[in-house]
Amino acid sequence: MDTIFSLSTAYGKAGISVIRVSGNAAVDSCKKIAGFKPRTGQPVLKGLKDQNGELIDRALILFFETGASFTGETVVEYHLHGSIAVISKLLSELILQPNHREAKPGEFTRRALENNRLDIAQIEGLADLINAETEAQRKQALRVFDGSIGKKVIEWRAYLIQAGSLIEVTIDFSEEDIPTGLIGRVLGLVTKTIVELEKEIDSTKLSERVRSGFEVAIIGTPNVGKSTLINALAGREAAITSKVAGTTRDVIEVRMDLNGLPVTFLDTAGLRETQNEVEILGIKRARDRAETADLRIFLTGEETLKEFIVKQELDIEIASKGDLSGIGVSGLTGYGVPELIDLVSEKLSKLALGAGIATNERHRRAMIVSVGALKNCKKELKRDVVRSEIAAEELRSGIIALETMVGSVGVEDLLDEIFANFCIGK
Repeated sequence: MDTIFSLSTAYGKAGISVIRVSGNAAVDSCKKIAGFKPRTGQPVLKGLKDQNGELIDRALILFFETGASFTGETVVEYHLHGSIAVISKLLSELILQPNHREAKPGEFTRRALENNRLDIAQIEGLADLINAETEAQRKQALRVFDGSIGKKVIEWRAYLIQAGSLIEVTIDFSEEDIPTGLIGRVLGLVTKTIVELEKEIDSTKLSERVRSGFEVAIIGTPNVGKSTLINALAGREAAITSKVAGTTRDVIEVRMDLNGLPVTFLDTAGLRETQNEVEILGIKRARDRAETADLRIFLTGEETLKEFIVKQELDIEIASKGDLSGIGVSGLTGYGVPELIDLVSEKLSKLALGAGIATNERHRRAMIVSVGALKNCKKELKRDVVRSEIAAEELRSGIIALETMVGSVGVEDLLDEIFANFCIGK
């Protein structure tokens, strides 16, 4: 394979920039540019020279042997001064080296997968970690990157392999010779796996919310103070405010880091009966987004909203223009806003506790397929022991579905899409 190289830190002026070189020829190019053969041990400070012998920069050089690096290959890293000119010069020298080429997006990480340094779920976790904006996202991504999904798949697979070996016993013996309780043991192992998988499937939506962000809809009648409140939350004029009813026609979104949680507040059209066609469309959008939001803030005045939106257990109902009454919240003066933020944060934090290890739709689909196959396995065993071969095949299908979660099988068509979202230096 070609030796690949790229800038692994952000391009531009910085105190330090890192250029990573991965592949069999990394040592050869280091000998030519830095004038020495790198060895495992302490970092070495060396002058880097171009083909004319002119000094490029002085760099701290790190060396990783095959099997000990991120990619699993021989890796040399150059820690340079963060100058655009220095970076460009070293990259132009590396391209002249035999069997060297610039890395493609995500190619370092792809080589880590090919060399069994990471599984596909860990790579998805790494992508989420790079994109993490809040503390909750960081923790969740790091848990996936650390291999939590792979460890759980190994555990589930062990249950099912044991169940499969017991099923094989029923195939090899006649019905009269099957040991007492053997089918019960198989059903127990399969049922245990199904229960754990279904619990994880149920928590996937919350994991996805931590990953992509919770939604909180602010709803109420026209002129109740929704847009003023969202402006107060955003700390800027995110929405137009006016005394004219029906000013907000579309859903306005404001994304925030709410005590470590990613939250998008939605300012929606005022809910009321109207004949204005444009306002009717705005109200429909408001209702649709409010119904799918994780939490709704009912900003109440004198009118009721019951005929528009059904209040749910997690929702918050609070009086508007609380600066006048001393009860509720006011976006205009900020009265009660900190307390409202704390209440929303508390409710969403409790919701986030239900998040599991699986973090995206691909994981959820794989688990659903596995559960379907395992339930078919149980059904066949309960119908008749002579159908053990069919049950065993369903069990194998369940195992294969789980293995797709970590990329052991059947994810080749996903790789290009996954790695395309990585930067070139990763």
